[in-house]
Amino acid sequence: MTYAGAVKAIRRFTVRTVLPAELQILDALARNLYWSWHFPTVQFFASLDPEAWERVGHDPVALLGEISPERFRQLAADAGVVLEAQLLDEELRDYLGSSKWYQESFDAEGKPEGIAYFSAEFGITEVMPQYSGGLGILAGDHLKSASDLGVPIIGVGLLYSAGYFRQSLTRDGWQRETYPLLDPNNLPLILLRETDGTPTVISLPLPGARVLNAQVWVAQVGRVPLLLLDSNVPANDEISRQVTDRLYGGSAEHRLEQELLLGVGGVKALRAFERLTGGPRPQVYHCNEGHAGFLSVERLREILDTDPTMDFDSAVEAVRSATLFTTHTPVPAGIDRFDKNVVRPYLAAMPIAGVDVEDILRLGKETYEGGNPHVFNMAVLGLRMARMANGVARLHGHVSRTMFHQLWPGFDIEDVPITSITNGVHGPTWRDPHFQSMALEYMTAEQDADGSSWLRTEDQGGVPSSVIWNTRHQLRSNLVHAARKRMRQSWLERGASPAEVGWTETILDPDVLTIGFARRVPTYKRLTLMLSDPERLVRLLTDPKRPIQIIIAGKSHPDDEQGVSLIQRLVQFSDDPRVRDRIVFLPNYDMGLAHVLVPGCDVWLNNPLRPLEASGTSGMKCALNGALNLSILDGWWDEMYDGSNGWAIPTADGVDDPVRRDQIEAAALYDLIENTVAPRFYERDENGVPGRWVEMIRHTLATLGPKVQATRMVKDYVRELYTPIAAASRVLDVSPYRNARDLAAWKKRVIGAWHRVQISFVEATLPDVVQLGDEVAVEAHVNLGGLSPRDVQVQMVLGRVGSDDSIVGGQVIELGVAGGEEQEMYRFAASEKLAVSGAVGFAVRVVPHSELTASDAELGLVTNAEPTVVSAHTTTSFGQ
Repeated sequence: MTYAGAVKAIRRFTVRTVLPAELQILDALARNLYWSWHFPTVQFFASLDPEAWERVGHDPVALLGEISPERFRQLAADAGVVLEAQLLDEELRDYLGSSKWYQESFDAEGKPEGIAYFSAEFGITEVMPQYSGGLGILAGDHLKSASDLGVPIIGVGLLYSAGYFRQSLTRDGWQRETYPLLDPNNLPLILLRETDGTPTVISLPLPGARVLNAQVWVAQVGRVPLLLLDSNVPANDEISRQVTDRLYGGSAEHRLEQELLLGVGGVKALRAFERLTGGPRPQVYHCNEGHAGFLSVERLREILDTDPTMDFDSAVEAVRSATLFTTHTPVPAGIDRFDKNVVRPYLAAMPIAGVDVEDILRLGKETYEGGNPHVFNMAVLGLRMARMANGVARLHGHVSRTMFHQLWPGFDIEDVPITSITNGVHGPTWRDPHFQSMALEYMTAEQDADGSSWLRTEDQGGVPSSVIWNTRHQLRSNLVHAARKRMRQSWLERGASPAEVGWTETILDPDVLTIGFARRVPTYKRLTLMLSDPERLVRLLTDPKRPIQIIIAGKSHPDDEQGVSLIQRLVQFSDDPRVRDRIVFLPNYDMGLAHVLVPGCDVWLNNPLRPLEASGTSGMKCALNGALNLSILDGWWDEMYDGSNGWAIPTADGVDDPVRRDQIEAAALYDLIENTVAPRFYERDENGVPGRWVEMIRHTLATLGPKVQATRMVKDYVRELYTPIAAASRVLDVSPYRNARDLAAWKKRVIGAWHRVQISFVEATLPDVVQLGDEVAVEAHVNLGGLSPRDVQVQMVLGRVGSDDSIVGGQVIELGVAGGEEQEMYRFAASEKLAVSGAVGFAVRVVPHSELTASDAELGLVTNAEPTVVSAHTTTSFGQ
């Protein structure tokens, strides 16, 4: 009997076709996410059944479940198909087994054998929607680039059963969210199993005698395994099964349980993976944003539960020594902060031997001036438990030091120990295959990577300008075609009938200057800045000689009412019949849409409120495809704009009225588009090529191409952060943890004595008339309060001074011991030649110093000399 009703299934699963013996290797090809950046493999899967390929959303695993047994028999009988599958399999095996940069070229002593990378989201491919925006895409590009370089990273995250939401629009233009459930068995994942075949399960005790269980799925990202914890298991109660239901959803307590599972459960999953695979234990734990901060709590438990002789402070030093914290947040509102009374029972449910819950709570407590002592701050936890920390662009490093400087009281903002590594993007993922093919017709992959060959003229064997321009036209045409298709579907979902959407077939124009704008929609990114003067924008869009068109996409968090209303305002403007063929909002922005939007735009617009963009890597993806950036000098653009690779939108710094500031910056944006960008795009030579525009494309590819690569970023992490941290973790891990115990004891002694440290007298010797190259000699008399000179470093900070006597960009010179102890008083002295002219000053300070710390600011302790203790007979200004 055939059932023809519409009853809903209580469980969904996938029944797969049994692969013929000749094509068994397809399963391995589909399950390694290397295909997500290897175009020949994608082409091959698409060729097996083009209609099914489109139907399953370009997902190789789902495709194998969709192809019929009859079709597989036909494919198995085709010698060409079988040979191509074998060649792709051999290529994958070679990629996985060969030595890469990390093995062959990076020859640093003590480089880590293993690195664990924790993140709440990972953007690997659109078929696994485990990301919401830039943080996840960055994490995915980090893993892919580590794989390409052979860096021994293992990723750790959560598997969200509904991922991030699917976005559509109502008839009135409001964002509508739906949460389609994912079947992990039909994704490129493998369930981690014990040797007896049963699923590996990790468990966390929760308040009320509840237990949170999770199974572990493994996504193979090239050479890099990514562990994803999934709480949707039968052993859990209904509430616990929903912990990993969706990304960034639910109540504060729901988010807290997610972050405990990510941090504490993630470390447990790592240990299970090490046990089952024999892989190395990580020497570096990279906490990508504060969501994963609880990983340090579990590592504390590991140490203290297994070594009863270890004390809490020593265990903290051991954990810190191997931890890196990366902040992506430019504003305090972006940090997860939980009521400590909510956190306390969770920590109490998973006790650590000999440790009071309040000791753990103090690690995340805002004990600094202006902090709220009643909250548990995940970024503060991350910073306190990390040996090193970084922002994600040079400007963002400064913003982060400013935002968190209260954790290091007494130090100047630039002394705060937060460095920066500028984000990058994974080239093979984000450069369009057609653009890549064009490049490799005229240069080697190495020449393309270093950028030099893009500046060669046609006479020198370089890419002809007409070829570059025709390729860019093709990419723009692809985008226009995709946008028309998506707009038609969007209007049908908004309730229009097929008879009402015929106009979508002719919107946009492949010959018109195309501006792209796509990102998350928090208010600081200013989605609607372009609408500040609607009539002027209409004129720009409909200019009869130099029109522009704008393609926009982006999601707002469902709880962000302001962001949702910004989308609605933009959509209503774009619905206006006067402009709807020149400006469109494409719903449900994801990696699939980005793959046509990013390369298809001529100009990528970014207009955040400076300096609130942490990095903003979408414009980097465009640059790899020959698009030009039009952006506020914020994030990565602040350091990489050179005047010829795009345009900088002037900012109204110092204007406090936000409405007035938006008006000023919007007017500057309109002026740039109307008077500079559009004229250059439409200025054509006798062959129809905009020569000056193409020269900017060449310059962008030559100068930005090498800089924006995530391989550059990962190499920076390896050299500047991972390797030093691994070295520190080895030092503090010896005998066992002898140096960690020594460091904890030293810190306790220094903190106890620091209130007695005082600079009693500073004497400076200078000529009456000071000239460049003269020497300044400084002697300081310091009461060390019972500490030894080995416990401190006395420093002179020397450099130019501003109008308020603040030293700007000074150099730090160590003063050596010049005299013995006299009632705890020591003399320190040094001299330095003056290398700068103008108003110059110096300051003298004392900081704790140990070879076991990462920086002299680590304890947040400093004693500065007061002007009243300085003795000098010169006319030089003295800064403090």
